[in-house]
Amino acid sequence: MDDLSGGLALALADLREEDVLRLVKEGAEAGADPWALVGDLRRGISQVGDRFEKGEYFVSELIMAADIFKQVMVVLEPLLAGKREAPLGRVVMATVKGDIHDIGKNIVSMILSANGFEVFDLGVDVPPERIVSALQETGATVLGLSALLTVSFDPMKETIHALEQARLRDRVKVMIGGGPVNEKVRAYTGADGVGYDAQDAVALARQFLGVK
Repeated sequence: MDDLSGGLALALADLREEDVLRLVKEGAEAGADPWALVGDLRRGISQVGDRFEKGEYFVSELIMAADIFKQVMVVLEPLLAGKREAPLGRVVMATVKGDIHDIGKNIVSMILSANGFEVFDLGVDVPPERIVSALQETGATVLGLSALLTVSFDPMKETIHALEQARLRDRVKVMIGGGPVNEKVRAYTGADGVGYDAQDAVALARQFLGVK
């Protein structure tokens, strides 16, 4: 049974796109606190994640929920200007050098954003030096590396080595994910955690940042 009292949160959890958009617009027009609306939306996203973990929802539902969240944030962004809430933390995301697959990375980036993290998505085929620069520029303390190809294991390892060379490794936690990635690959690359889906990535990011 859903533990949701808000109509907006439940509408998002149920993936009722039109209802979510209507409720957000009505709330905005009525002068509701935009951050309260965002809070409801995040509760809805959290419930989507719970249903995914229970096997009630699949990747397609995760994508749809993230897409609905993205749409309503377009409505809310102007209202949030000047009222910026501190993110839970900053995360740099990238598909490593030599790999151009981005579906999994994009899903993880969207779900992290919907859960309150500030995400800097560097795209695909990203060399280690660019990732190091992004971590230095953004101050992000979590790095997510994605790969769909087994040949990406060495670039993952090289990227983590580049963090060590740049003296970033002590403050940056690294999580890896993608079809062929497992605990054995995590040990080989030297990453701190492996995520098998977007919900795992959220849980790891929260764990790394000490967010309850």
